[in-house]
Amino acid sequence: MSITRDVRRRNLLTRRIRLFAALTISYNLVEAAVALWAGSEADSAALLGFGLDSLIEVASAVALSWQFAAKDPERREHLTLRIIAVSFFALAAFVAFDAAGALIGGDRAEHSTPGLVIAALSLAIMPLLSWLQRRAGQELGSLTAVADSKQTLLCTYLSAVLLIGLLLNSSPGWWWADSVAALAIAAIAVREGINAWRGDTCCTVPAVPDGPAAAAEEACCEGCRKP
Repeated sequence: MSITRDVRRRNLLTRRIRLFAALTISYNLVEAAVALWAGSEADSAALLGFGLDSLIEVASAVALSWQFAAKDPERREHLTLRIIAVSFFALAAFVAFDAAGALIGGDRAEHSTPGLVIAALSLAIMPLLSWLQRRAGQELGSLTAVADSKQTLLCTYLSAVLLIGLLLNSSPGWWWADSVAALAIAAIAVREGINAWRGDTCCTVPAVPDGPAAAAEEACCEGCRKP
C-alpha cells in the first residue's frame, strides 16, 4: 500500500510540474510580447532584456515539459539543466551588450506605461508560481523542476529591478537607470546560469515548512555541502 501511495504521489507531483510549466509558458509569452513591444517603443534596454528573459523562461519551461513527458524523467535531467543554464548565459550576453552600448552612447529610454504595468503584474504573479513549482520539485527530488522554479523566481527579481529602473528613468530623469537595471538583470542571469550548470539548485531559496518537502530540501542541501 505504501508503495502504491508513493507512486500515486509521484504521478500527482509530475502532473503538477507539467501544469506549472504550461502556466509559465502561457504567461511568459504574453509578458514577452508586451515587454518587447514596449521596449522597442521606448528604446529601453531593461525592457528588452526583460522580454528576452521571458522568452528564455518559455524555453526553460518547454525543456522541463519535454523532460517530464518521458516515462523516466530523471534520464533527461542532466540535458535539461544544461539547456536552462545556456539560456541564462545567452540572456546575460545579449542584455549586457545592449545595456553597455546604451550607456556608452548616452541613449535615453522613454517613459513606458505598458512596461511599468507588466513589471508590476509579474512582481505580483511570479512569486506564487515559483513557490508552488519549487515545492513540487523538491518533494519529487527533481533538480530541473527546482531550477526552472528559480527561472520563475528570477522573473520576480527582474520585475523589481525593471520597475525601479523604469520609475527612476521616468521621474527623476536619471537616463542611465534603465541601462544599470539591465546590467543588474544580466548579472543575476549569469549567477543563476552557473548554478544551473553545476546542478546547484538547492539551498539557495527560502526554507520550506516542516514536512516531506522540507525533508527533501534538507537531503538536497546535504548533497550540495559535500565537496
